This record gives sequence, structure tokens and C-alpha cells, in this order.
Amino acid sequence: QVQLVESGGGLAQAGGSLRLSCVASGRTFSRYVMGWFRQVPGKGREFVATITWNFGRTYYADSVKGQFTISRDNAKNTLYLQMNSLKPEDTATYYCAAGDHPFPSTRVNDYAYWGQGTQVTVSS
Repeated sequence: QVQLVESGGGLAQAGGSLRLSCVASGRTFSRYVMGWFRQVPGKGREFVATITWNFGRTYYADSVKGQFTISRDNAKNTLYLQMNSLKPEDTATYYCAAGDHPFPSTRVNDYAYWGQGTQVTVSS
């Protein structure tokens, strides 16, 4: 079993920045993928960014390219999402996820483990 705990959400003004963190514990992986998704009421979970744990290959949703940066600290088993130039449309609950697949994935169903979510609110 893998446990994921997000933190770092909060309130920011448009143009501001936040950094989300996700600490993973429990079962270890030799090859796996992690990612960030976000969700607003009335809509499905939206892909944001993904990274492979071992080699750090990244992939971003078009909507956040050049704005968000995904990274990881292998020694700390921690995933990060640096969010810059925040916009009101970035307001959502952000979820950390982990999967056994050794490739980047944008699909919710490819991730078996999920955190509880952390709320990000961006004011105009």
C-alpha cells in the first residue's frame, strides 16, 4: 500500500505563486510514475503534469506548460508542483497520484494511489 499526503495549497492572488508537496510512504517502487491532477465541482479530474520517478521524464498539460513545473526529490520520496503566474482558472482541488506504470501517463485510471487533495484558490 502507498500513502500520499499533499500540502501547500492555499489562497493566492492572480500572478502569484504556490508550491505543492506530496510525500509518499509505504510500498516502494523500482519503476513507477507520479502525477498531479486537479478537479473543480461539476467536472472530472483534469491532468496537470506527470513525472517518472527514476529518470525524471516529464509531461505537461498544454494549459500549464511554461507556468507549472513538476519535480521530485527521490531521497525524500516527495513530489512537487511549482505553480507560477497563477490565474483564477487554476482554482481547484489538486491531487497527487502514483502508479506502477514506468511511463508518463495523463490517464486517471493509470494511477492506483491518490492523495486526499489540497485546495488552491486564486483570486482575481
